[in-house]
Amino acid sequence: MKITFVLPGYPWRPRGGTKVVYEYANHLVSRGHAVSIVHPRYMRNWRKVMDFRAWLLRQAARLYGCFYKPKIKWMKLDRRIQLLWVPEPTANFIPEGDVVFATYWTTAEYVVDYPMNKGAKYYLVQDFYPYLGEKIKLETTWRYPLRKVAISKWIGALMVAAGIPEKEIRVISNGIDHQHFHLLNDIESRPRNITMMYNKLSYKAPEDGIKVLEKVKIKYNDITAVCFGPGKRPRILPDWIKYYSKVGEEKLVEIYNSSNIFVSSSLVEGFALPPAEAMACGCAVAATDSGGIREYAENEVNTLLSKPSDIEALARNIIRLIEDDALRIRLAKKGYEKIQSFTWERSTSLLEQFLNEK
Repeated sequence: MKITFVLPGYPWRPRGGTKVVYEYANHLVSRGHAVSIVHPRYMRNWRKVMDFRAWLLRQAARLYGCFYKPKIKWMKLDRRIQLLWVPEPTANFIPEGDVVFATYWTTAEYVVDYPMNKGAKYYLVQDFYPYLGEKIKLETTWRYPLRKVAISKWIGALMVAAGIPEKEIRVISNGIDHQHFHLLNDIESRPRNITMMYNKLSYKAPEDGIKVLEKVKIKYNDITAVCFGPGKRPRILPDWIKYYSKVGEEKLVEIYNSSNIFVSSSLVEGFALPPAEAMACGCAVAATDSGGIREYAENEVNTLLSKPSDIEALARNIIRLIEDDALRIRLAKKGYEKIQSFTWERSTSLLEQFLNEK
């Protein structure tokens, strides 16, 4: 098949939704499909979802993108994938094919109008309101005549609650690349080191995460902590927390394997890739119940979950893992076992099956 994915912009920084598309592309080309990924410099509906400052920054990036293309160093892409850098994802810039995917609600507004020679129209639904778009906007695109793939049961449930017939939705969970994200160090003998992803997006609630780490540090001054993220070191980060910017997968695996606890403070997530990757590398996970994380996380079984924004509860869960090493080891091992069933091979097979259905 000739398959096209339409992304909502250039990949200047690591982004979970973009990573999901790249993973599918890698696995689809390895199975003999011809895959193109469209990266637009501009989208006419950007302004609808941004404040003025964000819009200005996007315009600056658009101008920069006229002369420079991102070097995707944070993830390996198969050379057989065709990367297309276009001014706007209008039909004239989209290759003819068998299948074309919208990957974000703003791209769905373009894909729905493509002529049929661009391929059968699909929608990889990764968005949630209110952080990735207004409720009315997302639900409007969910009603488009596009075949829909939700990345988690939680997102699928949001769509059903919006009135989308369940039979129109195929839930295909994200996978984990276990060739990259795997155990390097024994779970039992790891140092007391806590890791967290820092992303300034509001729904990631990074300030909550920092407050949690500071509370834990007060009680256990000997702990060390590491944060990684897509941008420069945040000013609010205490000096005692190490920070890594725009890390590639090899470094990320090293960070996970050097930690015994991974923390996620998100308010909401469509799937939550970093905690899943950390599980695959042997970390015990203390996280907020952010919705999509339920795809693999079970409280007190393989994870400790607390309500979003409850800083005290998340801090208590981390302290439990520090004080009860048997609990940490049990949850880390159960998490590692659970996440093994989430593979991109499985997800790609399910996606292929869906594409072949009439």
